[in-house]
Amino acid sequence: MLQLKIHSPLIECGTDEAGRGCLAGPVTAAAVILPNDFSHPLLTDSKQLSEKQRLQLRSIIIEEAICFTIEHVMMEEIDTLNILNASILAMHRCIEKLVHTPQFIAIDGNRFKPFGKIPHECVVKGDGKYLHIAAASILAKTERDAYMKTLHAEFPQYLWNQNKGYPTRAHREAIRQFGPTRFHRKSFRLLPEQAI
Repeated sequence: MLQLKIHSPLIECGTDEAGRGCLAGPVTAAAVILPNDFSHPLLTDSKQLSEKQRLQLRSIIIEEAICFTIEHVMMEEIDTLNILNASILAMHRCIEKLVHTPQFIAIDGNRFKPFGKIPHECVVKGDGKYLHIAAASILAKTERDAYMKTLHAEFPQYLWNQNKGYPTRAHREAIRQFGPTRFHRKSFRLLPEQAI
């Protein structure tokens, strides 16, 4: 069972991102502060859940969280900063906009840059260990998926409603056939090198 947070007495936010490994679209982060009595039997790493479960949990998190924020960092900034720095920037923007300033930040993964003087801890696979990180992972994933579905209406040939911008075979075939769009990350290797 997931723990609520790392430091029980503190106002602690969990933060995570979605879309780091995608060829197209933004990297999306969320930050969440949950109440001390929050629990839900389904809540875990968003990758372990079905889309229906994620959407169900999204509504519960939005309703019950003390506060939360979600931020996209778009392709141009990803290409300028690199994906790691863009992911951290997305998390920083979320933390900055929280209505309550956290006393501690819990981050999914192993890389982060200090946010002001607030202490933090990186937790590898944190979205499977702490409820607030899991909640952030669900908000980031569902928000990003919804965004990619809206882009699919304009660019149906890339099947973003299904692959959400990740490098599936069908997505790469569409890039090969139609070329990249303005939503593709120019700094990413969009196609594998041709075999000689």
